Parts: sequence; structure tokens; C-alpha cells
Amino acid sequence: MLDHFFVSDTDGALHDTRVDNWSSNPLRVNYSKHHRTIASVADLKATLRAGEYAWPGGYQLFFLTNDGETISFDGVRSDFYNMVYEITECYSSRIVACDVNYEDTDMICAETNKPIPAAYCE
Repeated sequence: MLDHFFVSDTDGALHDTRVDNWSSNPLRVNYSKHHRTIASVADLKATLRAGEYAWPGGYQLFFLTNDGETISFDGVRSDFYNMVYEITECYSSRIVACDVNYEDTDMICAETNKPIPAAYCE
């Protein structure tokens, strides 16, 4: 990212610091922010940009689809274009949420077949 761009830790907005009164005129409001409910492609992209760990706590996040599958951040990134297509075309397996795996030690990513670690279990 170029030096004159600034992403707010508070609301996830993207700002251009070269513009007068830049702090009250964001370029993109929904740029880097975790969304519990994924209602659009913009929400998915903002959640991916915000990263796979929740703040505070540092718990690893995962995505949930309409049909109950769990997908890791790596799984979404590896098949990003299909995930976007599914959201825009309202498929039954589209991503609808992002959350923390608190206790399910058997949770597996449907895309990568790798485990999604639980926050409170060994």
C-alpha cells in the first residue's frame, strides 16, 4: 500500500492523507473490518483484509456457508473468484458469516481439508 493511504483501526475505513480534511472523508468506508454477517462481496473482501485473527484475543476466525460448511481464510483466498460468484448469484453454498471456532476440535476447512484450530481446546 502506498505511504499516503491510511487504514483506520477504529472503523476499517481507507483514507488518502493527501486530501484536505482526509480523516472525515474516507475513500472507502468498508475497507478492512471483520464482519460477523457477510451480506456482500464488499463485506467478504473487508473481512479478508482485516485478517484471520480476531482483535482482541487473537482467536482464529473462519467462514460459514449457507449449507453449514466451514471454510478457512486460506480456503477462501484459494478459491476467491468462485466464492464471489456464489455470493453474487445467491448459491446455497455461499458464505454468510465469519466467526471464531471456540471449542470444536474436529472442524475442517471444506476447501483445503485442513483443521481449523479451536480457541479453547488443546
